[in-house]
Amino acid sequence: MTEQVLTFTESSANGAVGRIRLNRPKAIHALTPEMCHAINDALLAWADDDSVVAVMIDHEEGRGFCAGGDIALIANSAKGDCKEAEAFFHVEYRMNHLLFVYEKPIVAFIDGIVMGGGVGLSLPARYRVATERTTFAMPETGIGLFPDVGGGWFLPRLPGRIGAWLAATGARIDGADCSAIGLATHYIASDRLDAVKARILADPTGLREILDEQTETPPPSKLATQRDAIDRLFATDRYEDILAALQADGSEWADKQLSILATKSPQTIKVALRQLVEGAAFTDFADNMANEYRLACHVIRRPDFIEGVRAVIFDKDNAPCWNPATPEAVSDAMIDSLFAPLPPENEWTPLPQLAR
Repeated sequence: MTEQVLTFTESSANGAVGRIRLNRPKAIHALTPEMCHAINDALLAWADDDSVVAVMIDHEEGRGFCAGGDIALIANSAKGDCKEAEAFFHVEYRMNHLLFVYEKPIVAFIDGIVMGGGVGLSLPARYRVATERTTFAMPETGIGLFPDVGGGWFLPRLPGRIGAWLAATGARIDGADCSAIGLATHYIASDRLDAVKARILADPTGLREILDEQTETPPPSKLATQRDAIDRLFATDRYEDILAALQADGSEWADKQLSILATKSPQTIKVALRQLVEGAAFTDFADNMANEYRLACHVIRRPDFIEGVRAVIFDKDNAPCWNPATPEAVSDAMIDSLFAPLPPENEWTPLPQLAR
């Protein structure tokens, strides 16, 4: 238990719900290492508690579910020996994996902003409830990072080339879009969430039935109108070819994508595209997380990460100087080095309790 995350059980005649309520509203509930440890400890305890029937993840007040992780901590560590950042990634990825393999049903209410670390906290859940306030994005290439916390697994499994488009551009989509492409399993108006949660807390054994009964038909997905262009113009896994296709297309939408991509790190767009190819081939989520941990440990040592955080988070001038500055200057050898294995003693592993 920490002041930054509330984990507790709420009991009823039909069993208990293990509830994780994020409680850092000023930071839009961004995850810290302490929060990840607290969530892991709670989930492990509830897994062995027969009275706990289901798990609910939501947030206290504020304008979002979870805006990501503690980027300032990671960036400050990256300026030094990177040890604190590596420890953060290690425990966060263990949390992502634990959520993915958890046997009891989990429902995540992704109301408001859900980005980066918030995506990793919610997508492994069996049920994911979006609202009209949901704003979903994986914006990491804009700060010289890559779509981690399981992005390599989830994004390539979206319809068509939506995953590659989201990963490269950091595009924001809404709750209706999330429903249309399967990121959300249910859609419920935000002003009805408290009542729905109360019903689940009173009858956790009926979790699925309650969600199915209360779900609504979302508005038309704006993303649906862009699907053809996304699938056609982001059809390749080679960044230079995507740029060439967009330039040749010449439409207003293609020109907008080019403008957006010009603000992102060429290095980490190439990393993300390859990450999704490798992630699509994995059959075990743990292998994906081990791959992402290797990437994280290597990428934070490259200049683009510190520069991206400076430009977007700290100085907010939104004028990063990427190094290398162009896609052509990012060599295959450089990308290969970022996917290289770590020394055996430094590789990522799942929580030891999961090996029992």
